[in-house]
Amino acid sequence: MKWPSSATLVALGLLNNMASAIPLDVEDEDSVKDAAATVAFDMMSYYTGNRTGDTPGFLPDPYYWWLAGAMFGTMVDYRQLTGDRSYDDPVRQALMHQMGETNDYNHQNVTSQMGNDDQGFWAMSAMLAAETLFPDPPEDHTQYVPAVQAVFNEYVMRWEDEGDLCDGGLRWQVYSTGEGWDYKNTISNGCFFNVAARLGRYTANDTYLEWAERVWDWVEGRDLINENYEIRDGTHIDFDTMTCPGMDRNQWSYNAGIFLHGAAVMYNSTGESIWRERVEGILDNIEEEFFRDGIAFEPICEPLCNRDQLSFKGYLLRWMAWTTQLVPGTYDRIHPVLIRQAEAAAATCIGTADRGIPGTACGFSWTNSSDTRGGYGVAQQMNVLAAIITTLIGNVDPPASLENGGTSIDDPSGGRRDESPYQPPPITTADRVGAGFVTAIYCCVAIGFFTSLSMMK
Repeated sequence: MKWPSSATLVALGLLNNMASAIPLDVEDEDSVKDAAATVAFDMMSYYTGNRTGDTPGFLPDPYYWWLAGAMFGTMVDYRQLTGDRSYDDPVRQALMHQMGETNDYNHQNVTSQMGNDDQGFWAMSAMLAAETLFPDPPEDHTQYVPAVQAVFNEYVMRWEDEGDLCDGGLRWQVYSTGEGWDYKNTISNGCFFNVAARLGRYTANDTYLEWAERVWDWVEGRDLINENYEIRDGTHIDFDTMTCPGMDRNQWSYNAGIFLHGAAVMYNSTGESIWRERVEGILDNIEEEFFRDGIAFEPICEPLCNRDQLSFKGYLLRWMAWTTQLVPGTYDRIHPVLIRQAEAAAATCIGTADRGIPGTACGFSWTNSSDTRGGYGVAQQMNVLAAIITTLIGNVDPPASLENGGTSIDDPSGGRRDESPYQPPPITTADRVGAGFVTAIYCCVAIGFFTSLSMMK
């Protein structure tokens, strides 16, 4: 694999200084950029999609498709915040290729694992590319914003209206064959909310903002966002009663982050005080729930999080950073928090993985830099990269829009000419039995997991 010289030179320079963590002086912009370049180099060493015979945008097993989309979004932020353009070609290639045959980030090669949240993470990365003026695709290729609009249009078609199951909301899975078809999870609806809010701001089209508000109202109406701005994980469908009687009350940092950022975009777009109130309320809960002694922490699973959960707190930090650009007054509250995360995160980069530069692999648990139980990998590098680069958020412009420098021209049809409405497949007896089986397995696994955690205390 051949990566550009700027990242490589910084990384190779550290070979002579492997006895300690990656050097980082948060008061020195060059030091921050050098540290970020090293972490980015190590993270991208896991990527093989630009090699002959591999598929652009795919990470190798065991990493899921959605995590690759999140990784490329992190690299878009990396470029914007550090100015390093070394990775422009592979990032743009991935964002373009994974639009798929229908230009909607619903790639036929990942149908079996296609969740609304998976599709949403790629869409949010493409939206970020448009907002940060990342190099556009060639003119004969679908552009970033139309691809995001295609995802939005499909969300609208999949939305189950009042009178349907749970009186609204998106399911976790796109197809009834997917595990989790019986679950309406907060992150999928958070992707819808976030994408709609950002499209509304970017295009100045109120239809998107109206949909964002509708999604928020549904999530709040199901008590998945409560009066204390605790944001729960989702609600299961009871196919016997065709209702959603309960919820998974777990709080995850990426759910809080995605609604924080979306609410910040809504405030920036509308100026309505309710959105500022929601931003402040979510921030209050984030500070209470997802930090231990001021350091980011995933309370449900840390340090034994699974491969997906390992990446959550990096998204939280990135969304917190962009909130400072959208809601006046939040910079003074959030930026000191980001500074502290960078210092704690960089201190964990003392390991050696099976790739990258020996002695610079980063850990997952930042409250104890010597705790290596989280292992090394893409998610760990992505978290630390987010922690480091977000300290530079004050140096960049707010997200672009069509009225303010945006170059990705919109297409409300998302490039589609088929306007037929989406119809969810009919619920069959097999679906009900299958969903019940999946739920039973989920519960057994969850009980075993939390039992094992309690035994470790």
